[in-house]
Amino acid sequence: MTRPAPRRQAVPKPLAGNFGVMDPRSPQFQVDIPRKRGDDVEISDLRPNEDGTLVQELRVRLRRVVWDSLAEGVQNQLNLRLRTEGHPLGSWKSGLNIVRRDLGKELTLLCWAVEEADPGTIPLALSNWLGLEPEERWWLYTQTAAATGDALSGRGRGWRVAVRYALTDNPAPGERPRQTRRTPAFYQQAAQQSPGLFDTEQD
Repeated sequence: MTRPAPRRQAVPKPLAGNFGVMDPRSPQFQVDIPRKRGDDVEISDLRPNEDGTLVQELRVRLRRVVWDSLAEGVQNQLNLRLRTEGHPLGSWKSGLNIVRRDLGKELTLLCWAVEEADPGTIPLALSNWLGLEPEERWWLYTQTAAATGDALSGRGRGWRVAVRYALTDNPAPGERPRQTRRTPAFYQQAAQQSPGLFDTEQD
């Protein structure tokens, strides 16, 4: 009696770019860069659920022209961190790119700042983002994600608007006096420009 041939397991398609992710099955951020230049770039957060499974949440949908203005500067910054830690460097590729969670939070924060901003403010946003410590970026991401973190329903509301004010309406780090902590000043300015921005019913 002949035995049936063993079923061949499908080989998973390799991901396009990797920024510091050691285990592809671990919590991470994913950056989907479409091959068609007219399609939007999407950034998703794959975070652990209470039962240990991963939940995917779309955090930001960005016009390709905006992404192209940021991609090289962000790649250089992420690779600087990876090089310092002794990890392999990454590069953006068409398709699905994976990003370590801490770096993905920082990337998403910057993308939130420019998703509806004037394209002319992108260099300023990048400069202000670079002027923040990683811990400040994580704090800002956490606050924003908790209130208005959904890519679509949170767009243009609450903390997302404040992030835009914080990174696109402030002078670059070299043009302002150094503060003990810059983050609260950002949100104070945002609240002054848009009263009621942080009202509970809006978040």
